[in-house]
Amino acid sequence: MTWPGAHPPELSDWERDHLTAACDRLAVRLERAAKESLPLVPESDLLAAPLMGGTAGTLGTVEAARMVGRLPYGLCSLDLHGRVGFANAAATELLDVPVDRLLGAQMWATVPWLNDPTYEDRYRAALFSQHVTSFVALRPPDTWLSFRLYPSRTGLSVRINRARPAAELDRAAPRSGRDQPRLVTITQVLSLAGALTKAVGVQDVVHLVAEEIAPAVGSQGLVILGSRAGRLRVLGHQGYEDPRVVERFDGMPLSEPTPGSQVLRTGVPAFFESRAEMERLYPALVVKPSAFASWAYLPLIASGRPVGTCVLSYAAPHTFPTEERTVLTNLAGLIAQALERALLYDAKHRLAHGLQEALLPRTLPSLPGIESAARYLPAMQGMDIGGDFYDLAAAQGSAAAVIGDVQGHNVTAAGLMGQVRTAVRAYTAVGQPPEEVMRSTNRLLLELGSELFASCLYLRLDPARGRAVMSRAGHPPPLLRRPDGQVRVLDLAGGPLLGIEASAAYPSTEVALPPGSLLVLYTDGLIESPDTDFEDSVAELCDRLTTLGDLPLNDLADALIQHAMDMPNRLDDDIALLLLHALPPEGRP
Repeated sequence: MTWPGAHPPELSDWERDHLTAACDRLAVRLERAAKESLPLVPESDLLAAPLMGGTAGTLGTVEAARMVGRLPYGLCSLDLHGRVGFANAAATELLDVPVDRLLGAQMWATVPWLNDPTYEDRYRAALFSQHVTSFVALRPPDTWLSFRLYPSRTGLSVRINRARPAAELDRAAPRSGRDQPRLVTITQVLSLAGALTKAVGVQDVVHLVAEEIAPAVGSQGLVILGSRAGRLRVLGHQGYEDPRVVERFDGMPLSEPTPGSQVLRTGVPAFFESRAEMERLYPALVVKPSAFASWAYLPLIASGRPVGTCVLSYAAPHTFPTEERTVLTNLAGLIAQALERALLYDAKHRLAHGLQEALLPRTLPSLPGIESAARYLPAMQGMDIGGDFYDLAAAQGSAAAVIGDVQGHNVTAAGLMGQVRTAVRAYTAVGQPPEEVMRSTNRLLLELGSELFASCLYLRLDPARGRAVMSRAGHPPPLLRRPDGQVRVLDLAGGPLLGIEASAAYPSTEVALPPGSLLVLYTDGLIESPDTDFEDSVAELCDRLTTLGDLPLNDLADALIQHAMDMPNRLDDDIALLLLHALPPEGRP
């Protein structure tokens, strides 16, 4: 016999007396068995898996062990990974699995009829919520068992018992013909889950669930809830005649006793087959929906954390049998994965949009003698952000304009673009001529050591004198539409891309800019196509400018961008466009 290390080295008189008496009783039984030639059969042992590391210990006192062994129901202990660490004899009998297969393995992996995502989800829901959870499962062919899960921070204790006859009959009874079509329809929902892979943003998820999945399960209303900063957020909804019924939940503290926040916090689904049932459980509910009679609140759990709650609302009273709850629970997992991806996409999109807005001018300044318009279109792939940029600023009695394209479609390219644009403004402010602005920017790019390069076109405009001075660094040539409607490509001297050669020179070219002239500055994304030569693409742009050049400037900018978007083989590149119209001296276009 052994005792814990904390036990005194000497037995007490009480312990010694009890041990002696126990030995005497054992001796009597052994002697009687020997005389009567009756073998002694040991009692059922308490079954436990070997310790998986940690400090050795005991399962408890002998009396506690005997008590557990005498219980008429099964007891199991599961760790945080679902592995069985302890089971009594009743548990192995009810599960109908040999003990050597059960211990140390995940219960749903060892017991074939428990190998269902629904049961695994209940285990995870109990662990996540730290609330007692239960479910009923069928052990083939016809034995219903109830499982009650008692969670803690170290695992779960599971009580297994035979289900009550009433529950057994309710689940085993054949369905009526009226119920059968609904079950078939719900099963078909799983095939609709593939549609969720098409969802990009959160509103895409809401639309797909509302248009394809909710009708298949007979739901007339849908709400997708999320959380941010400890408050409930309505991510989207459909089917509510009065949207204020739903929107009043937006911003409600998660601590508020509502089914939506409760399911989001605990990860346990909730089904309300009647309004009375909901009001009984949530009597203090601030907003009580009036157009619906039944609700299913499904937790959306992805990557082990809650990302939201899907609320399906039913206009007529609706029951939720076990099969339907299983389908809805499984479907909620698919919705959760799509929603997690959509939330990440929307967050990246907001980041990209905010960064791009911060790096590009919000509005173009109003400068004497110049009408201007600009457009920016991000690439179709990546983070919705790129390195194309433009700017327009006053420059010591004239105007300075720049357009450029930093290599890449990511945050690095956008950050470098912001530095280049700022540098060009600074060099302009100190009065550097165009060729020197380009040389200084080139040196800066090399000193930054980014290993990225950029094309750039910089010009000084003097509408009063009708002149423009330009310098180019590997950038597509600008177009000039004269007052008579003729369009030509400006053949400018220039140098290599910025960021390649420290000693590169960027000579400038002076161009006549009579009143009524239109300068078109653009990045290559406006015209490039994989099956068209670059010169041919520039020529096509000249033709469009000849045809559309008399449009108002903003309409012209929109038309040129739309044409680029409609190109069947458009390259995945962002686009920047800057239009500069030299006004007549009296200020009339």
